[in-house]
Amino acid sequence: MGDTGPTGPVMDRDEVDRALARLGAEHEAIETSLLALQDHAGRRLLEGAELTGVTAERWSAAEAWITLLWSYFDAYTGALRAAREIRSRRRWSSREDLAELTELLRGEAVTVSGQAAAHAPTPQGGPGRLSERYSLVTLVERMNQLYAGSLDMVVAADAVWSALPARIDLLAAELQRTRKLAHSVGVRPGEHPAGDDLERITRTLTRLREQVISDPLAFWTPAQGSSAPGGGRPDTTVYDREARALEEVRREIDAVLAVRQDAEQRIVRLRDVLSRADRTLAEARTARGEVLAKIAATEVPVVGGPPIVLQEQLAAAAEYRRHAQWHRLSPLLESLEEKAEDELLRARESLTAVTAPLAVRAELRGRLDAYKAKMARLGHAEDPELAEKYEKARRMLWSAPCDLRVAEQAVLRYQHAAAELLGTARRVPGQGGPVDRAGPGA
Repeated sequence: MGDTGPTGPVMDRDEVDRALARLGAEHEAIETSLLALQDHAGRRLLEGAELTGVTAERWSAAEAWITLLWSYFDAYTGALRAAREIRSRRRWSSREDLAELTELLRGEAVTVSGQAAAHAPTPQGGPGRLSERYSLVTLVERMNQLYAGSLDMVVAADAVWSALPARIDLLAAELQRTRKLAHSVGVRPGEHPAGDDLERITRTLTRLREQVISDPLAFWTPAQGSSAPGGGRPDTTVYDREARALEEVRREIDAVLAVRQDAEQRIVRLRDVLSRADRTLAEARTARGEVLAKIAATEVPVVGGPPIVLQEQLAAAAEYRRHAQWHRLSPLLESLEEKAEDELLRARESLTAVTAPLAVRAELRGRLDAYKAKMARLGHAEDPELAEKYEKARRMLWSAPCDLRVAEQAVLRYQHAAAELLGTARRVPGQGGPVDRAGPGA
């Protein structure tokens, strides 16, 4: 086992050679990592950027870590060089050489600048160790911590810069194209909600890009449970929200463009619908006068006037089209199309309600003539009583004003007389109640 000292048993030559080989490989790996960090695009960007917020704070710490890393690495390199020189003195190292190598390889034999060690922060945010002497194992652990913390910060900032500014620029370009298109169809700030939205999106994207450039770590979401450097993803919440808002504006502008393309046809259709409604109402007013003159003891609904408000709105729509105010025309046409159809339906219902008494009179006339034709076909056209009842009902139905209730009873009496004359025992439909409006049958 050999003699023991503060660092444990003295190492033999084989142990020393294995340790030197391991330390040499470790030294090469650390140097490669440090050079890669030094050349990392994210680190170069951080060095040249005007940083703010959390990124400025963390980069200040990371710069100190990187400086300390090189100090540690220089000390590590010096210790490894010294150990190799001792081992190369003799092919078979003496006990004194082995004891010295044991202390150098296992003990706290590496000296680091006390000032650097004292003032450099750790990845956990605490102060650097005040001790100026380290073992090589401790020094490697310390370098690994500082390297992981520095690389995490650099990779995160680089990932945000690689992802967000380019996407913001693409969205901003799309925004500019949309603004020009919006302006061409009259969608402007202060005149249309979509124009106001475009202004807000523009301000938000400008501010977002400035924040991303100066404080990328404010837009970084670390991966939960991940200890690997750079574990996480850029936070695109604000960008995604504005992209959705721009898409909504674009859809609204597309609707306005569609209006521009078929506005004339839609206005012509609206004029036609409103004209039909107006004619129908005019017909209903004429029919109401006829009903009041020809039908007695009947309440006839009042007929409304023409849709003046809709006509005024239609005229406004034509003006909007004439002056290319498509953003105003779009919602007006949609509203007018729905109201015009409702107005035409109202006019038709009014005409139906007004002419209902005339329809009842026409039905009674038709039924009376149908029964007369049946009786004539059966040879009873000259029956005096039947002829008297027919003539009485006919005078009531063809005179003005016509009392429909009295006329209905007259038609009903003629039906009874016809049934009795034919010797049928069946009850005439409608007896004791409303007039049977079915035909007389064969």
